[in-house]
Amino acid sequence: MPGDEASPQSPRSPQSARSVPPAHTAGTPPAPPGPRSPSDPLPALDRAERFIWLTARVLEQRRFAFHFLGGDADPVDTALGSYLNPDGGYGHALDPDLRGPLSQPLHTAHALRVLDGLGRCAGQRIERLCRHLTAVSTPDGALPVVFPAPRDYPAAPYHPVLDDPPGELLTTAPVVGLLHRNRVWHAWLFRATDFCWDRIEHLHRTHPYEVQSAVAFLDGVPDRARAAAAADRLGRLVREQRLVVLDPRRRAEFPPAAGYAPGEHLFPHDVARRPESLARGWFTDEEMRRSLDHLAAAQQADGGWPVRREAWAPGSSLERRPIATLEALLTLRAYGRLPAPVSRPGPVPPR
Repeated sequence: MPGDEASPQSPRSPQSARSVPPAHTAGTPPAPPGPRSPSDPLPALDRAERFIWLTARVLEQRRFAFHFLGGDADPVDTALGSYLNPDGGYGHALDPDLRGPLSQPLHTAHALRVLDGLGRCAGQRIERLCRHLTAVSTPDGALPVVFPAPRDYPAAPYHPVLDDPPGELLTTAPVVGLLHRNRVWHAWLFRATDFCWDRIEHLHRTHPYEVQSAVAFLDGVPDRARAAAAADRLGRLVREQRLVVLDPRRRAEFPPAAGYAPGEHLFPHDVARRPESLARGWFTDEEMRRSLDHLAAAQQADGGWPVRREAWAPGSSLERRPIATLEALLTLRAYGRLPAPVSRPGPVPPR
């Protein structure tokens, strides 16, 4: 489901991301590193890097290099371009939950998160994307989760394909929020923004992934006073309905939402991806510390982070874990749990 990845931070030299090997004589290969003792484990970032090179798509490899190794943005942009369709939308299983070539809103949200991380969410590409969104919106100006396809392309069972799908906050909110965050102006945004405000301000029953999407909208929309008021109301709803596990040690007391897989919980770090998010104010410092401790400890032996949602196809599960790993690393870094960043500054904050 949509999830608001952390955006890049201040510049840093490529060398500072990891230790620099000692100098060696010209023409002589550097000596291999000595063996590590069990008490000196490989750092989390190095283990994640190995996992990325072993398992990730080219796009996630390029993103990792950009965010953590001082790599350039152009290779990320090129890799993302392979998912772009002639209609201006994105397809080809960019979001691993939807297979096949067709442009879908979930792919659009994923592409915008990537571009936002590069600071490149602007220009003719975004103009074409907005024209595509105008052409495919529902009558209320919003985006459905999945468009009906002329062919039966595979999709995750938790994304049912309907003949006449309604507009959903789940997909519309992150797209609108990221466009606003990057100060994009397009006529499509008027009705789509109104749709998101109406849904968020009148929410009474919701679920964790919809909360994630609402936060992405509220963190990017220009009307900051209205966003703060809506976020305050939404945060109270989240706590009252126990939609987020506040203490990972007691997660058995928080049953998954209807339709979610066993163990498919969200934690404070999942909705407050960065310290400056409006959702950060929903949680105490101690709740946030426990959540980040839990996130850091979830790194698995192979260096990657797990995927909590239902596994429905081998390819989708394989492609999803590197994405989850990147999201985990960006969140940990945003909260100072990893070495300082090397990726470039993102766009200016919302007005």
